[in-house]
Amino acid sequence: MQAVIMAGGKGTRLRSITGDEIPKPMATVSGKPILQWQVETLRDQGVDRILLVVGYQGQVIVDYFGDGADFGVSITYYQEKEPLGTAGALPALLPELEPFFLLVFGDVIFDIDLSRMTAFHKEHQALATLFVHPNSHPFDSDLILTDPSHRVCGIHRKTMPRNFWYPNCVNAGFYLFEKDVFARIPAGKKYDLEKDVLLPLIKEGQAVYAYRSPEYIKDVGTPDRIQKAQEELDRGIVKARCLKNRQKCVFLDRDGTINQYRGLISREEDLALEPCAARAIRLLNEAGYLVIVVTNQPVVARGLCSIEDVERIHNKMETLLGLEGAYLDAIRFCPHHPDKGYPEENPRYKIPCTCRKPQTGMIDDCLKKYNIDPEKSWMVGDTTMDIRTGLNAGLHTALVRTGEAGKDGKYPVRPQMVGDDLLSVAQNIVQGRV
Repeated sequence: MQAVIMAGGKGTRLRSITGDEIPKPMATVSGKPILQWQVETLRDQGVDRILLVVGYQGQVIVDYFGDGADFGVSITYYQEKEPLGTAGALPALLPELEPFFLLVFGDVIFDIDLSRMTAFHKEHQALATLFVHPNSHPFDSDLILTDPSHRVCGIHRKTMPRNFWYPNCVNAGFYLFEKDVFARIPAGKKYDLEKDVLLPLIKEGQAVYAYRSPEYIKDVGTPDRIQKAQEELDRGIVKARCLKNRQKCVFLDRDGTINQYRGLISREEDLALEPCAARAIRLLNEAGYLVIVVTNQPVVARGLCSIEDVERIHNKMETLLGLEGAYLDAIRFCPHHPDKGYPEENPRYKIPCTCRKPQTGMIDDCLKKYNIDPEKSWMVGDTTMDIRTGLNAGLHTALVRTGEAGKDGKYPVRPQMVGDDLLSVAQNIVQGRV
């Protein structure tokens, strides 16, 4: 595979580190320039041809990397004579671009299983695939809006007002492109990748898709973010989150565990977080656990609300968590209910299924999709049904005393851990106390 790295940035916000003597991608993180972390990570993922777009102090990069042989790759260069934005150089590169290629910005630290992303790109016959993920600050990030098939239907930029609940789905600045995308753009002009390339494609209904993954990728364009990335590199979190490696996960029930128990919730106004929920989830995020919600939502089968209503409720949950620096890597919900006889019920969902807890369909799907090791993972909830589900899936189990506090009495099971709330359970999990 070929990668193009946009490495021409001056890095005004990193002046305290670069001293205006080196370009931004050469700022050091944990003993290496950002760009070296990128080159070596791409090499380890099978990328052996790299085209570096350089600008400010570009000779520093050329002198450091040469032809790439010392780093196990082949490197060529394109020197911008003047800044051309985030996409302006690409039309001039068409003769050197392969039919599809990876585009990376030179101020991100990442470790991503590219084989999965490439398979997604090819399966969807995409012109462009955006790597998207949840992050700890969605409120000041560009959000990607998708339809159920993962096709991108909009980009809500961080400068736009947000008077709605939104999913935590953030553009990470990491793309797969078919080279033909850039054949339609005149060379020699300044272009913004989102505004001038992606948004027109999206408005035309072209095949622009979002590949969502919990893997590690972070912008390190400020001194604070460099410090954070350095800590996570040194702790091994960056490499561990690559989906080539087995993951550890905490599966969470929703009602009574994350949000306050109020019976069947069919309106977004009725959802309110448990006071400690965001802090608990943030603790798990920082410890390198995937955090995935698995919840039964029979409100759909009962005819109390639609699938779209449940998704809006989940958007509120993600928005509220994001405002406190916490995020969920995925949300799975079962809309089914096997018992019939309710006057307003929706017969489409009144069926037996393998996803309704204590069945393990939702968990099994995540174990496979995210390469999760059940022996290092937990199911946490407020009912004996949650504990039965965890045991059925081969997970460790924990009961919280919020919500129903295990008083549903449906199953004669005993959890490995009991905590007053989600925070106490999360603290025990992170500290290895069972």
